[in-house]
This record gives sequence, structure tokens and C-alpha cells, in this order.
Amino acid sequence: MGNREDLLAAAKRCLREKGYDRTSVRDIATAAGVSTAAIGYHYRSREALLTQALFDLLDEWGDSLGRALAPNAGDDAAHAFERMWEGLTEQFAAHPDLWLATVELFLQAQRQPELRTRVAGGIAEGWRGMAAILRSVPEETVSDHSARTLGMVQTALMGGVMIQSLSDPANAPTAAEVLEGLRALAKLAGP
Repeated sequence: MGNREDLLAAAKRCLREKGYDRTSVRDIATAAGVSTAAIGYHYRSREALLTQALFDLLDEWGDSLGRALAPNAGDDAAHAFERMWEGLTEQFAAHPDLWLATVELFLQAQRQPELRTRVAGGIAEGWRGMAAILRSVPEETVSDHSARTLGMVQTALMGGVMIQSLSDPANAPTAAEVLEGLRALAKLAGP
């Protein structure tokens, strides 16, 4: 690998170990075995490098999560949805560092308009991807309406459960509790 790739790999490691805010230019350069000036040369700034590293991590994780959450052949919709929530709650517990870095990204986006635009685009892609998984259809066939309703609500639920899991891992919501709560909400929402 060259310096650019070494820096990106080092930034990913630092994000997972220290988080966005606590990772310094020196941390990344040391982990990559290069000078701190290399960050400016290849990425312009620490923020640009960390943002690229975080988006790469999220893309990698999203691809593997999408495959893991996809319904098995023969699953009915209810069983597939239950299995999805079991997988999600397991992911929240297994990778708190990645989830915490995601929360930090949202906070950074509030202060950086370009980043905010990029995050918003990623969220919209996530809505479409989630709707595709839930409907068991290819992503390109998901309507804008389905992405903005089904995908958005599932993503919002995931975000809320993730925040609760990060906040109090010992009392993190279980898949069974999430599903029971959703059934209760569906009754309140009515037809």
C-alpha cells in the first residue's frame, strides 16, 4: 500500500479505537507510519480523512449487514423481520465502536454543511436499502414513497434502539422487546 492507503487504514483503526473527536493527526500518522504532513498532502485535513474513513467503514459494514439481514429463502415476512431485529441487536452489542463513530459523524455534520449534505445522502440510501431488505426486492425497484415511509421508519427505529444500546449496554433492548413494542404501536396506529 502507498501512504494514501496506509493513512486511510490507520484512520479506520483509530476511529474504532478512539472515536472521531479523540483521534489526532499524530495518532493517524503514527498508526500509518508516515509523517503528519502526509495527511494534508493526501486528504487536505484530519476531518476529511476521518470522514472518508468513517464512510468507508459504514459502507463495508452496511454491505455485510445487508447480506446478514436479508431474509432466508422460505422465510415469511414476520419471521424475516424478527430475524432482522435479532441480527441488529447483536450488531449493536458486537460493534459499539462503529455505532459510536456513527453518532459522532452526525454531530460533526451539524457543524459542517458539506458533510451534512453527504450524511443526508447516505441516510436516503439507507432508507432505500432498508426498504429493499424488508420487501425482499432489489434496491433499484424500491419506490421513493416506500423508501421515505417503510425505510425511514425502520431506520429511525434502528437509530433509537442503537442509542439506547450504547447508553446502557447492560439494559439494551432485546429483539423480543423491540418486536413486542412494535406490535403494541401497530395496535395504537390502527388500520
